[in-house]
Amino acid sequence: MGREIEQIALERGHHIVFKSTRNTSAEELKTGLLAADVAIEFSTPQSANELISAALLNGIPVVSGTTGWLAHWDDVNALRADKKGALFYASNFSLGVNLFFALNKKMANLMNGQSEYDVQMIETHHTRKKDAPSGTAITLAEQIIEKIDRKDGWLLGKPEATNQLSIRSERIDDVPGTHEIIYESDIDIINLRHEAKSRKGFALGAVVAAEWVPGKTGTFGMNDLLNL
Repeated sequence: MGREIEQIALERGHHIVFKSTRNTSAEELKTGLLAADVAIEFSTPQSANELISAALLNGIPVVSGTTGWLAHWDDVNALRADKKGALFYASNFSLGVNLFFALNKKMANLMNGQSEYDVQMIETHHTRKKDAPSGTAITLAEQIIEKIDRKDGWLLGKPEATNQLSIRSERIDDVPGTHEIIYESDIDIINLRHEAKSRKGFALGAVVAAEWVPGKTGTFGMNDLLNL
């Protein structure tokens, strides 16, 4: 993602002033951030909290696409508010996926009254993805749980009770990201599926968000950017 984001940013006329790696010191990070207008953070669940907080502490708006770190969300958002900064977070920056989110909510609302259908989800990503299920899958699951009364939680793997939404995660080489929601009854199956062809769509969304967020104060997401 870092290489994809850099390429698109350069194509759109931006200048990359600093790139952080796992070997970057805190002082180097601060110096790099202070040279920037906006920071784009796609790292790991273990480092995201530290990197986002560093940007906010130094008054730099930050766009984050890392998933798996949201246990720290309240602390990071409190820091954002204290510093009157800007944080743009999305579990998925693809325009198509965000339209898929809207379809998912609509479908779940329709299915709430159709108790003969059970629902499950399969998400597939490349083997380098560290977290499972994906942040996109969790977002989809939370939307379904909000709309379907007979589901009150999700579980990675085989469900232990009918009130749980099962998410199956698969990791296969060079799969950018596929999410499939399956509604099944005794007589038929209805599938909703989004399959990314490459990571370019995710990278473009992140760069567009980085163009949009400077000068703003608050916590934002793709619904704000796309007026969904």
